[in-house]
Amino acid sequence: MTDIRTLHDAVAELIHDGDTVAMEGFTHLIPFAAAHEVIRQGITDLTLIRMTPDVIYDQLIGAGLVRKLVFSWGGNPGVGSLHRFRDAVENGWPRALEVDEHSHAGMANRYVAGASGLPFAVLRGYRGTELPERTDTVSTVVCPFTGEELAAVAALNPDVTVIHAQQADRDGNVQLWGLTGVQKEAALSAKRVLVTVEELVDRLEPRPGGVVLPSWVVTAVAEVPGGAHPSYAAGYSVRDNDFYQAWDPIARDRERFTAWIRENILQTEGASAR
Repeated sequence: MTDIRTLHDAVAELIHDGDTVAMEGFTHLIPFAAAHEVIRQGITDLTLIRMTPDVIYDQLIGAGLVRKLVFSWGGNPGVGSLHRFRDAVENGWPRALEVDEHSHAGMANRYVAGASGLPFAVLRGYRGTELPERTDTVSTVVCPFTGEELAAVAALNPDVTVIHAQQADRDGNVQLWGLTGVQKEAALSAKRVLVTVEELVDRLEPRPGGVVLPSWVVTAVAEVPGGAHPSYAAGYSVRDNDFYQAWDPIARDRERFTAWIRENILQTEGASAR
């Protein structure tokens, strides 16, 4: 049976220095509160995986906790660049950042391979790009049936996947709905899974289009209302567009960023920064 934990205890038990961690959610249901708890606990030397690194990873990178990023796109959605990400890549501040860049299709297929227990996935793609020259996780295979040469991408198997969802029942079954990304595949490919949820309920009511993760997939659940802020949880909250706009000048300046992290994360307890 899945453990129901506080956010502090769940992060402390499941995420360790040097881990490979995926925090997924596409525009919606991004697990910001869990990332902030990682910053509070100073869990470091992380390899982070995410199809679309945005502000959540800008904060972790700027806090100096990340040694490598595996991704397919990075930016502040609707606003511009991730300045802490850029500073780490271009200037090594606060530490040098190794990157493993892929296409969206490549990342999605890597998760699917990991979730399927396969060592790699095969797809059409990467041809004509320089990405295969910059990573050892892209290769080619020849189809044994047609002789066609195809791209092969190494499976992703995070030590921990962290996602946010709307509901979990007290046995640890989780349901999320609305705009979803690769949360299911990221969870199935991981060794350990932490889900933060808007609320615990006695019984899940199946919803059209809902994604249900059974308790045997989930290691721990933490009830964290508002845990996706400044992103949103359909049926519970709306996207805080003002935050994303405000983040740009904060992230541009090292001292301002450091002060923001200190005041809004390090000196708070378990609340999603506003």
